Amino acid sequence: MEQAVLARRGAREAVADIEPRELHERIDSILADASMVPGVLVILSAQSVDPEIDPSSVEDRAAGVQLIYEGLRLTRTLAHAEPWADADPADADTDADIAVLAADVLVARGFYLLAMTDAAGQAVETVRSFGRDQTRRREPDADREALDRSLEADVFELAAVAGTTVVDAPPGDAVRVAINELAGSTEGEPLPDAAVLFGADASPPLASDPIDDLARPSATDP
Repeated sequence: MEQAVLARRGAREAVADIEPRELHERIDSILADASMVPGVLVILSAQSVDPEIDPSSVEDRAAGVQLIYEGLRLTRTLAHAEPWADADPADADTDADIAVLAADVLVARGFYLLAMTDAAGQAVETVRSFGRDQTRRREPDADREALDRSLEADVFELAAVAGTTVVDAPPGDAVRVAINELAGSTEGEPLPDAAVLFGADASPPLASDPIDDLARPSATDP
């Protein structure tokens, strides 16, 4: 699907200059295999308000949201797996260390792409919410599954904000309800391919009820 191709291209181009080579290769491999659901949702959100919008004009915002999600998702995975528990303290170049750097770079580049947009504040809140949820997750009576799933819900809301504000139309209550329902349909990791969730030939929903009918199963995205 076109939106997935654009989101992946934008995300990979945004980190093309990362050095050293080992770090760049790790980041690029993450993006090459990642589901583009967050990035695609940005473009579909913009198209839901303005069906005539050029999808490529939203590419940077789609890439920004995608990068933030991949960075936070990787951070969540590392926090749960605790890969340093069995690592040799004398080995400063462990795979886990590179993964942490990759997560930091992904989030930082995502922020950079959204910094001058109306989604900047929502991006900050998404990261703060993630930090609060992961801290609460350590409490003995915490609902860990619910706290983990909140990342997808928060990122989907960020995607809606990033997309709809391209055309000066902040998402309303109907959009937020639809986003929560969409997040509820994606249980845990990994996210499905964008084309599986939205349909290979996904068309934007009606502008009068944005994002009301985004999830349509179909073939995998390219």
